[in-house]
Amino acid sequence: MCGIAGLWLAGGGDRATLEMHATRMAGTLIHRGPDDSGVWVDGGAGIALGHRRLSIVDLSPEGHQPMLSADGRYVIAFNGEIYNYTQMRRELEAAGAAPAWRGHSDTEVLLAAILHWGVIGAFERAVGMFAIALWDRKERVLRLIRDRMGEKPLYYGRVGEAVAFASELKALRTLPGWRGEIDRDALARFMQTGYVPAPESIYDGILKLPPGSLLTLGEAALRTLALPSPGRYWSFPPAAAAQRDALPRSPGEAADALERILRDAVAGQMVADVPLGAFLSGGIDSSAVVALMQAQSPRPVRTFTVGFAESEYNEAGHARAVARHLGTDHTELTVSPEEARAVIPRLPELYDEPFADSSQIPTFLVSSLARRHVTVSLSGDGGDELFGGYERYVTGESMRRRFGWMPAAMRRACAASLVAVPLGAWNGVFAALAPVLPRQLRIAMAGDKVCKYAALLEAAGEAELYQRFISPWPHPDFVLGASEAALRAPAESDMATFAERMMRYDALGYLPDGILVKVDRAAMAVSLETRVPFLDHRVVEFAARLPLAFKIHGGRGKQIVREVLHRYVPRELVERPKTGFSIPLDHWLRGPLREWARSLLDPERMRRQGYLDPSPVTRAWNEHASGVRNWQHRLWNVLMFQSWLERRHGGSAPES
Repeated sequence: MCGIAGLWLAGGGDRATLEMHATRMAGTLIHRGPDDSGVWVDGGAGIALGHRRLSIVDLSPEGHQPMLSADGRYVIAFNGEIYNYTQMRRELEAAGAAPAWRGHSDTEVLLAAILHWGVIGAFERAVGMFAIALWDRKERVLRLIRDRMGEKPLYYGRVGEAVAFASELKALRTLPGWRGEIDRDALARFMQTGYVPAPESIYDGILKLPPGSLLTLGEAALRTLALPSPGRYWSFPPAAAAQRDALPRSPGEAADALERILRDAVAGQMVADVPLGAFLSGGIDSSAVVALMQAQSPRPVRTFTVGFAESEYNEAGHARAVARHLGTDHTELTVSPEEARAVIPRLPELYDEPFADSSQIPTFLVSSLARRHVTVSLSGDGGDELFGGYERYVTGESMRRRFGWMPAAMRRACAASLVAVPLGAWNGVFAALAPVLPRQLRIAMAGDKVCKYAALLEAAGEAELYQRFISPWPHPDFVLGASEAALRAPAESDMATFAERMMRYDALGYLPDGILVKVDRAAMAVSLETRVPFLDHRVVEFAARLPLAFKIHGGRGKQIVREVLHRYVPRELVERPKTGFSIPLDHWLRGPLREWARSLLDPERMRRQGYLDPSPVTRAWNEHASGVRNWQHRLWNVLMFQSWLERRHGGSAPES
């Protein structure tokens, strides 16, 4: 795991100046790679590559980057890991294509693979996570490449007279000619989702390379105003469809196959020359990863969890029970509310562009805990999106089945009848019936939840229903200057059911742009490498071709993952309602964060900044602060933008 950065000037450039810029860019990424740094420059070509190294495999100087291929043709700056590099190395040796190896790093093997199989051939064989800059000295072509599922970040765009790239935006901001103009369409999409979806970034003209993509830049493209579009070397739907002839015939057969594939993925990701462990929440996904790690480890696996003083948000006891059963070397930290809230001022710097998943706070805390003991940590991320773990998949499928036949006018009338009843009345009814209701129907703030259900009911179609499931602000027309085109519906999907289509939308959008950004930035802030076995592309392709019934059954998701896990951990230790990695944000905004939030949401402040119409924000704030509604997610999106704007631009529009 590392940080990469660089720039390319058409017509060449002064070597010393190029080296200075690349060094400065890489210096902003020291948290991604504190162990070593390097810069490679070709002044005549105008190219400079910078690298910060977090040493994981081959800790010797032979792993230093940027690295040249054995014949000197290619120069690479590589962030990530190739998990099957030893197998690729053996294949190269068997084919007589191996160079005189200098060390045993995956970077050296990848360069040899590119020489033998070509760029596309090498990456089709590679199993891993990566963001790569590859300079071809012979053809004078720069290639930017990102892993299949988007685990590692890569930004690029024109900055002044250069085309520049970097693992994080902060590196691009060091270059002369940086404009930093906020893209208002991207801001509108951020308000919808809580993250800026690829390929845009928060800044106009700066893009994210999409997952599974390769961007090829030649000198001709460098001189044109518009950069070419990236191509794809791997695409989720075709890769999944190509393997449907190998579909398991029964749930048991599917569980056997998943256990084999996931076990192999976990084993590959346990290879490191530094201490390694895993995050363990005690939930289905992290427990499955840890169980397969421990089953293949001769010594207790290091596991980590954080707990909270508020009992309803504390899952540490569940993690402790799983760790005890599996025999891991478990470390647990109970975090006070004050310690958790102390992370909030750091978020704009950690995430570098607005990001509003409040679980970013406990993710940073558990990363900090793990880094005290290990350099690499495996996580269970990806299981929900691939195997149907989110409640919206069950609820959405149920709503389409029950109400899909209704004309839109009838659904709107039903929704209107629900919201016509005062919120206080709903609260009173549910409170009175609580003693006789099943536990799942004993709902606090019932009126708020009824209103949210009504909003789902009146959605005009599948695309809008999906947006309402995932969007705190489904229609953020309060973002001033954003075009209607900013409010994009999800791309078409050929999956048979609405639940499967939502899973596909999440795997292509929410997972890389939300979940993986959250984990990467939180962990890299403390120089911790995270690895995600569920996102091994062989697991992804296997999951994508499974029928829905193998994933969601009896109103519960991740059925096949549960079947695998129950072979290692008793059901009673892991079977409980899903809670997520959450914090009491709704209470904090009414209590200890109230003045901080009130200041950032001040209407006059927002008018002066000129990005947001304060009216709907103020209405949401007043309703939340009074306890009438729970708008924690809606307000967190605005607060994270306001906090980022204050940190990056002093609370005002940046100069162009």
